[in-house]
Amino acid sequence: MTDKRHILEKRFELLKLVREFFWSKNFIEVETPTIVASPGMEPNLVPFETIAIDGRGEKYNAGLITSPEYAMKKLLAAGFKNIFQICKCFRNSEPFSGLHNPEFTMVEWYRVRSDYTDIMRDTEELFNFLHKQIYYQISKRSKVKDQGSRIIIYQGKNIDISPPWERISVCEAFKKYAGIDLEKNLDKKSLREKAKKRGCTINENDSFFDIFFKIFLTEIEQKLGQNKPTFIYDYPIEMAALSRQKKSDKRFAERFELYIAGLEIANAYSELTDANEQLKRLRTEAKERKELGKTIFPIDKEFVRAVGKMPPSAGIALGLDRLFMILLDINDINDIIPFPAKDLFKK
Repeated sequence: MTDKRHILEKRFELLKLVREFFWSKNFIEVETPTIVASPGMEPNLVPFETIAIDGRGEKYNAGLITSPEYAMKKLLAAGFKNIFQICKCFRNSEPFSGLHNPEFTMVEWYRVRSDYTDIMRDTEELFNFLHKQIYYQISKRSKVKDQGSRIIIYQGKNIDISPPWERISVCEAFKKYAGIDLEKNLDKKSLREKAKKRGCTINENDSFFDIFFKIFLTEIEQKLGQNKPTFIYDYPIEMAALSRQKKSDKRFAERFELYIAGLEIANAYSELTDANEQLKRLRTEAKERKELGKTIFPIDKEFVRAVGKMPPSAGIALGLDRLFMILLDINDINDIIPFPAKDLFKK
């Protein structure tokens, strides 16, 4: 612990600055539960499962949140406007590696009457605010016009963080980096053939999602955000998650991910506000979890109703541990977390 004290001091200062940024934008900081009955239905995530026991000894199946999204959307439906939260999230079956930890810190925020392009601008502003403050020690009380360098150095790479950041659609990225015209290959059969030609190992039971990411992870991901942070946006509707469909092209969803130096930092949406569609997607995900042999959690009906009551909104989940790694030029997540899992569960 003592050998990384100076890093942790900077981490704790950055956490303070994240709050100051959102307070300065008139966001309300909120709190939501960590232990819930329905921790999420996303097929590729494995929540931590536990049992809640009340005073009478009654037992209830429960889990730790993989994201505060469900509860924060209930607050939006209740009338809250722009909100943010810094909290711990938990994902089981994650490697104890340089980029993953089963317990991690998330900042999640939502804007009403907004879409995902507004969240892109928020993210650019947050990152530049943190960079300016941590590197130049500019007090919140000072009024300094010089913003300093907009170049950060991460693991020997110069990355220009001046806005606007790079914006590239998923289709553009597939064409540029993998030589695949995704718009003409949006069905599983076609994409399977393209993946095989690229040398990917494809299994008979692989879904469109599986095939997509075998191409994405091997040929695209590491090329994103190398010279400038990159928003990769408009994912196929099969990967819409909790995002709304694009009005101009219903084959795609208004979703983006942020990459810096090949690292995924955030996932964001123009939020779905159709309760019936949300229920349909959750049922589909439950079916996929069953096929994968994973725990099927009860559908959070209160969340489904909340989706139908939400105003048009946009939101983002941003991993602070990885963001701090970038800002402080650290290549191992274990060095930025006070008590990483690899130390807590030594064998």
